Amino acid sequence: MSFVGNCGTFTRGYKAMIMDVEFLYHLLYLLICALGLFVHEFFYSLLLFDLVYREETLLNVIKSVTRNGRSIILTAVLALILVYLFSIVGYLFFKDDFILEVDKLPNETLLPDRTEPGETMTGEFLYSDVCKAGSSENCSSIIPSDQVLPEEMEEENKEHTCETLLMCIVTVLSHGLRSGGGVGDVLRKPSKEEPLFAARVIYDLLFFFMVIIIVLNLIFGVIIDTFADLRSEKQKKEEILKTTCFICGLERDKFDNKTVTFEEHIKEEHNMWHYLCFIVLVKVKDSTEYTGPESYVAEMIKERNLDWFPRMRAMSLVSSDSEGEQNELRNLQEKLESTMKLVTNLSGQLSELKDQVRER
Repeated sequence: MSFVGNCGTFTRGYKAMIMDVEFLYHLLYLLICALGLFVHEFFYSLLLFDLVYREETLLNVIKSVTRNGRSIILTAVLALILVYLFSIVGYLFFKDDFILEVDKLPNETLLPDRTEPGETMTGEFLYSDVCKAGSSENCSSIIPSDQVLPEEMEEENKEHTCETLLMCIVTVLSHGLRSGGGVGDVLRKPSKEEPLFAARVIYDLLFFFMVIIIVLNLIFGVIIDTFADLRSEKQKKEEILKTTCFICGLERDKFDNKTVTFEEHIKEEHNMWHYLCFIVLVKVKDSTEYTGPESYVAEMIKERNLDWFPRMRAMSLVSSDSEGEQNELRNLQEKLESTMKLVTNLSGQLSELKDQVRER
């Protein structure tokens, strides 16, 4: 409520309230707090994303993916098309090479109490390797599970993952994109004597170059370039704020060799907080008590016109320029007076020469 009141959301109407991103953001966080209080404590962990919203550097990381989202999505679509094509080729020619090792869950099913005589087929199927008490079987002939050969265990832990085209697509998409060398890292290693050995080499190399090197690096390149652009924009904004006056827009070099420095200018002459306080004063003050400048500024603010700001002007620069002009005029006047003195001296000497010539 404090945020809404300070931002003036209530005074702008319900439509502006709904369209306000800040208001919706705080409303979402209020909803998450309610879910964490009444539903489950897990929802409180979502509040940590507020750090991303408040920190500009982390926000730029998110923007690096969302700003050029269209390019990233289209590149991802190209990657899916290539994966689909490679899956079809693998399904048609290299179906037997899609043999992957799997980790099966251990069977921890307990043996049931066989008291009912009706348990016949199910018990024989599930527990056929268990020695039955009271039967005529030789229990010593049953091989324990810990004595199974390692080769047999490895064969049991391998599965064909390209029996259907859908399974081929899932395998290539899941294992191919996550492997550093492409889908060839997870497929069966063929022998050089097999007839399709050369085809397998070309298949693995094409997938590695086209999907892993080109397409994925295109996506990473777009993200990295966007993040670099955002960082340069941030640095440019910070540089402008440090070297440019917020009110008049004059740069720091305009105040070199002047009576007023740039720091004094932005703190005393064009302090932006002084302008803000003046705007608040105009809005709070009764219109019948306005002075001439205040009524002019109030009308400009109502029209959203910024012509009353001294753009590219400053009183200190105007005064220094006028002082410079006055100094130049003084110098010119002094030079003119000295020239006049020289002219009078020369005219006197000429008159003396004329008198001497007449006497002779």
